[in-house]
Amino acid sequence: MKTINKISFNDIESIPQLVKDFLNQKIEGFENNTFSLDHFKDQIHLKQNSFTPDQRQILSDVLEKQLSELRLSSKQKENLENLRQPNTFTITTGHQLNLFSGPVFFVYKILQTIKSCTYLNENFPDFNFVPVYWMASEDHDFVEINHFKTENNYYEINEKSGGPVGRITISDTFFISEFEKEFKDSVFGTELILMMKEAYKVGNTLTQAIKTLVNRLFSEFGLIIMDGDSKELKNQLKDIFRDELLHFSLQKNSKEKVDFLTKKYGKVQVNPRDINLFYLSETRDRIDFDGEKYSAVDTDKSFTQEEILQELENHPERFSPNALMRPVYQEKVLPNLAYIGGNAEIMYWLELKDYFTAVNIPFPVLIPRNSMLFIKEKTVGKIEKMDLSIEDFFGNFTAITNRKLLKDSSVLALLEEKEILLENGFSELKNIAETTELSFGNMVKAEEVRQLKSFKRMKKRLLHAEKIKQGELLERLEKLFLDVHPSKTWQERVYNFSVFFSDYGYSWLENCWEEMVVQESKLIIVAI
Repeated sequence: MKTINKISFNDIESIPQLVKDFLNQKIEGFENNTFSLDHFKDQIHLKQNSFTPDQRQILSDVLEKQLSELRLSSKQKENLENLRQPNTFTITTGHQLNLFSGPVFFVYKILQTIKSCTYLNENFPDFNFVPVYWMASEDHDFVEINHFKTENNYYEINEKSGGPVGRITISDTFFISEFEKEFKDSVFGTELILMMKEAYKVGNTLTQAIKTLVNRLFSEFGLIIMDGDSKELKNQLKDIFRDELLHFSLQKNSKEKVDFLTKKYGKVQVNPRDINLFYLSETRDRIDFDGEKYSAVDTDKSFTQEEILQELENHPERFSPNALMRPVYQEKVLPNLAYIGGNAEIMYWLELKDYFTAVNIPFPVLIPRNSMLFIKEKTVGKIEKMDLSIEDFFGNFTAITNRKLLKDSSVLALLEEKEILLENGFSELKNIAETTELSFGNMVKAEEVRQLKSFKRMKKRLLHAEKIKQGELLERLEKLFLDVHPSKTWQERVYNFSVFFSDYGYSWLENCWEEMVVQESKLIIVAI
């Protein structure tokens, strides 16, 4: 494996402008929430003053209970012990309970979280920093998480859904036998198959499955795995949940930021609701209020104000935060300094700054996670042979393809030459015409637009003809694009980690960790 490039997010066309502006400290109010040692120093001070010894005790007790069924490494045990100390803080990432971890970026975001802690431990030796993976065990969209894809196959698990996905008990293991057929002859295939069988054995919940899998992959790195589906943790959120039920606090306090981001960037990632909570029973249902009663949408459950507040007091575990409320939950119960997430996650966290202030919780440093691309050396050779660079595949590849097809076209050269002459001629004519009468200038401009449209039509027809004529070249370009972007999207959003682990085992994880850049957000490209 050899790293061939690390491209800044600023140089990648498809990275959202909001994320680029955030990274470049161009969004007012978020200048101190980007990655820097000075900002971490400030966050340490803020969290020291807001996270109490009682909260540490609750957190430590909950984690010890949640992790008791796992075989923990010495590093994990050390991190658990350190979390009891006032000089210990966390760096957190979160993700859904996708089948066998889902797309491979799941691995990348955890490794970056781990490496960020290593970096901070080196720079702040008087403090301890612990990596945390927060399991989104209460999400209820099973269809979104019940599958994963390799280069050759699509795997899916079928179970009864509707409630929190983490509580689903595994009964369908057909996908395991199919997975075994694909990987039994791979170098590290046996390791992968045993990993899957251990995690997804009949009777395990999906929470247990992911916890087992993640622990197998990352225990030696000291990763702490955390489940938010906890009465003890939610008990600390009762005041915040009560305020949300009575006063729609999140929506009200985020309105200014939402309006600002919408005006500047066109839309926000997630629009707040009046009430950003779900009610958990055998299903997970959104809580709504009609002015008189609270109800769990799509059920027959309803509550008066007094009843729902009593339910919250007695059973806080039955209230589940939605995507926008989850960050507040997480930052309330953890001594957390930073959150590492994908671009979409970072964009909805940005909506919440004022709400964090309203509920008196420090807003963390936000870190858009690194991306990685593993590309075969054979593919790299083909790209170079076609006089392209890997960066070309992360810009406007359609424009690049068109240029390649028309590279030696004498007709195109002549068209472009005459088009320039036409523009210059009309510009000169317009200036002279306007000295006679202003309306003559407008008439000349209209004629220029009409004639330039004709040139664009000719170029379009020329391109179409060249595509037919150079069908083989076009096919090679399109195949190269799919080699880099399977399913026409970033590789990390398609393939499961097993695609790479099957050939390289744990050394692949170590290589990913080594190549991670914690101080900047980059696309890391590795030839294999």
